[in-house]
Amino acid sequence: MDKNGTDHQKTCQDNGSRRARRGNSIHTISGVVLDELQKASMMKRNEKYGSLPLREKQVDIIKIKAIEDIGYVQTDAMILNSLVPEQDSSCQQGLYFQDGSRRVDYILTYHIKKSGAFRKQPTRHGDNASKSSTKKDQPLPMKKNDPEIGEQDLSMDYHEDDKRFRREEFEGNLLEAGLELEKDEDTKTYGIGFVKIHAPWNVLCREAEFMKLKMPTKKVYEVNHGNNFVEKINTFIHKITEPLHPNLEEKRISSVKHLSYPFSREKQHLFDLSDKDSFFDSKTRSTIVYEILKRIACTKAKYSMGITNLLANGVYNAAYPLHDGDCESENAEPNDRKLLYEEWASYSVFYKYQPIDLIRKYFGEKIGLYFAWLGVYTQMLIPASLVGIIVFLYGCATVDDNIPSMEMCDSRINITMCPLCDRTCSYWKLSTACATARASHLFDNPATVFFSIFMALWAAMFMEHWKRRQMRLNYKWDLTGFEEEEEAVKDHPRAEYESRVMKKSMKKEHRKRKKHPEVVNEGTNKWKQTVETAMAGVKLTEKEKLTWRDRFPAYMTNAVMILFMIGLTFAIVFGVILYRISTAAALAMSSSPSTKSNVRVTVMATAVIINLVVILVLDELYGYIARWLTLIEVPKTDKSFEERLIFKAFVLKFVNAFTPIMYVAFFKGRFVGRPGNYVYAFQSFRMEECAPGGCLMELCIQLSIIMLGKQLIQNNLFEIGIPKLKKLIRYFKSKRTSVPEEEHDKKLQRYEVDYYLEPFAGLTPEYMEMMIQFGFVTLFVASFPLAPLFALLNNIIEIRLDAKKFVAELRRPVAARAKDIGIWYNILRVVAKLAVIINAFVIAFTSDFIPRLVYLYMYSTDGSMHGFINHTLSYFNVSDFKSGTEPIEPMQLGYKVEICRFKDYREPPWSLNGYDISKQFWAVLAARLAFVIVFQNLVMIMSDFVDWMIPDIPKDISVQIHKEKVLMVELFLKEERGKLQMLENLIARGKEAKSMENCNNHSPINRPQSHKKSSASLHSQNIDV
Repeated sequence: MDKNGTDHQKTCQDNGSRRARRGNSIHTISGVVLDELQKASMMKRNEKYGSLPLREKQVDIIKIKAIEDIGYVQTDAMILNSLVPEQDSSCQQGLYFQDGSRRVDYILTYHIKKSGAFRKQPTRHGDNASKSSTKKDQPLPMKKNDPEIGEQDLSMDYHEDDKRFRREEFEGNLLEAGLELEKDEDTKTYGIGFVKIHAPWNVLCREAEFMKLKMPTKKVYEVNHGNNFVEKINTFIHKITEPLHPNLEEKRISSVKHLSYPFSREKQHLFDLSDKDSFFDSKTRSTIVYEILKRIACTKAKYSMGITNLLANGVYNAAYPLHDGDCESENAEPNDRKLLYEEWASYSVFYKYQPIDLIRKYFGEKIGLYFAWLGVYTQMLIPASLVGIIVFLYGCATVDDNIPSMEMCDSRINITMCPLCDRTCSYWKLSTACATARASHLFDNPATVFFSIFMALWAAMFMEHWKRRQMRLNYKWDLTGFEEEEEAVKDHPRAEYESRVMKKSMKKEHRKRKKHPEVVNEGTNKWKQTVETAMAGVKLTEKEKLTWRDRFPAYMTNAVMILFMIGLTFAIVFGVILYRISTAAALAMSSSPSTKSNVRVTVMATAVIINLVVILVLDELYGYIARWLTLIEVPKTDKSFEERLIFKAFVLKFVNAFTPIMYVAFFKGRFVGRPGNYVYAFQSFRMEECAPGGCLMELCIQLSIIMLGKQLIQNNLFEIGIPKLKKLIRYFKSKRTSVPEEEHDKKLQRYEVDYYLEPFAGLTPEYMEMMIQFGFVTLFVASFPLAPLFALLNNIIEIRLDAKKFVAELRRPVAARAKDIGIWYNILRVVAKLAVIINAFVIAFTSDFIPRLVYLYMYSTDGSMHGFINHTLSYFNVSDFKSGTEPIEPMQLGYKVEICRFKDYREPPWSLNGYDISKQFWAVLAARLAFVIVFQNLVMIMSDFVDWMIPDIPKDISVQIHKEKVLMVELFLKEERGKLQMLENLIARGKEAKSMENCNNHSPINRPQSHKKSSASLHSQNIDV
């Protein structure tokens, strides 16, 4: 029991003692009768089983037993039924059993049938027989003359009784495992029954030893935080950042630490067991109970293996540990949940550090590591955001000094450009694209190259910083020796895998029996044969396993579906491209001058919004498809299932999010052709071109809208809106249900309040959105230096939003142990490496950085950028237009155009090789490829150097880990020396006693007897030792 619940327990025990005296009479009365009822019920079932005909084959023993057990009476040993709740009792909040002393560690819920005509009375031992007979003998009014409804009721009763039998067997197995249960069906939650589970001390000790849980010992040692200088710096920083730390009792840097050791019942003297109620906290207790629930088999009931299978089959509809108490009420008793709500889940404390240790204490190491990683990532975004702002401001400051954009905006430079579309578009002036050129310089300047290199090194620094932070948390949370436990968990098979292996083994057994049939002589042997076959199937699952042949159809389905989904994404992007082309041509035919002048902006904005909507819809669809594809693979372990699901979901969502951006960055404007020889899609749609200032500005707009829209709509709005919408739906459903008036007067218990919360769906969605965001921050950062800033602002909100969701809106997750973030770290490394390559290609091929350098050092006459725009434009003779593609209004500019310009490196029409690719094109292409190779290798080497220079394990942590090992060895050596010394003392005492007896006994007859006696005494003392 936690420290916060100690006072609460004392008040409960006084009220619980009065109820216990009243409850004991019920137990005593029912206990005498129930044995006779159980014997009669068993005799009745044996008679029915024995009278079944021999010719009935392929009969399901479980279903027959479930149907027969309609009138079965539960014994007092099976379930401790709860008494009527007392409203004035302070312990009736659902955190304890009815006795007020045993804490509820876990809750199972199931559906119960409560008829309005026959309202179920408060549960008492011995009432089950009367209630079941009432249900069976008295039909519901208005339904007895309808045969169809009668058949439906029989079918429903059949399934409900089958589930009830499974629950009885499973709960009986839980009791055999040492757990204590209490059932409550008389609550305000109409139609739902609750099974409260408590793990006593002996069960906790047994399971903690089995799970190798590290617990603090009595041994305390001093923690060295480095040398004196480093320790002084850390103390100084801690004092300066004092207002940023949450208001917790343990916020001070501790100078001592308890030595931890895997719990062992033989070495209980090493641990501080003065307060057994608080030795195992609520998080550890629920984890232990969950491990028991997972491995308890229900073999007689369709071979269900553990609670996961029972939940999937609807035997139970929910299973969850309880929250520590209320968090939002001002009058709520102090508890860890309320403290987390005030110091972590509130938007008013957004500037404070997260209470990572308290998060780990309440939710477990796996969730604690996620929020620790998210905090490190958000902190590392601060310097990246500052540098990004500086790069953006540099672009703003130098926009007026940029010679290419000044030349483009100069109306005195009379450059006539070729039409942007066939027929409907006319010639236009280059100076009309002045705004686009000036805006492009904000993101297309020499500083973006520096920022790309900086972000590549930033990603390496971030991952190294996280590895060091992770090692500190592993040491602090006693996870340094977790590898052995991971291996043990890794080999534990999933319930779905065991079920599939069971089917495979049973099929093999059935084929063997067909080849070698056995003659059954007696009817009673049929049931024996059925049970033996089932148990043989259970044993075969230990030998059988799923091979690649068993999974080959699933693998083929996975490959085909993933390729189909990726092809679907490409098809949708191509459809958006056709929309852009057709819409641009249609708007160019408009008679409105304003519409014609804003064609490019209108098309670009609407296309980006369409892409955003498609991305949001496909994201949800791909999540379900990835889960389905992983389920049909039937992975053996939970770890394997999670890794395969993450891989599939990430590949699909990554392709979905970045395919439209990839098109703008690397394909738009590359396969256009030239005037007079354009490339057409479906022989009618001319491929679109980049703006005169290049595609980088459009790439920036596309990236920013998709990133911001995805973060605001999917990550924040969906996370807030969908849980509230589900809660509203559940509320309306509960209002629609006809609840008797007596239910309204009851107070919701803690387990009822938690039942209405949203179930925990895992950390995969949380990690996934951060991985996609990390891609936005690093992959195309050369085109959008403000991406880290928007990610930082989003994460500040995201941390508090996730915190509020975990604390107040979700059921408490089962605490899971983990020493790292798993496969997500490998995904981070892949994205970081990919970012270097993509940014190299963006700078080289999407921006004008390389063409400007080539012009400056190879073609400029005065060593400046004057004449760069004219250098990048080629000439076209309008007489070379194909018939039917020339402009309808050639005189729109007020004069006849004979030569127009287009952006490309081609020979002029008056040369011998007119319109062929010029030498300048090959020079620029060679420079671009050389830049990609040099940039990629240089940045990779620098990243690897940073990785090599920064050690993964901090020096002080490695020293402390070594110190812990030495202290543990010394502790056991000291214990062994103590045992040897005690043994030597006992032997010495035996020798003294022997010599005294020899001196006192002078008779030769008595001496042998005394010698034997002393030897026996010494031998008995040695045995006692």
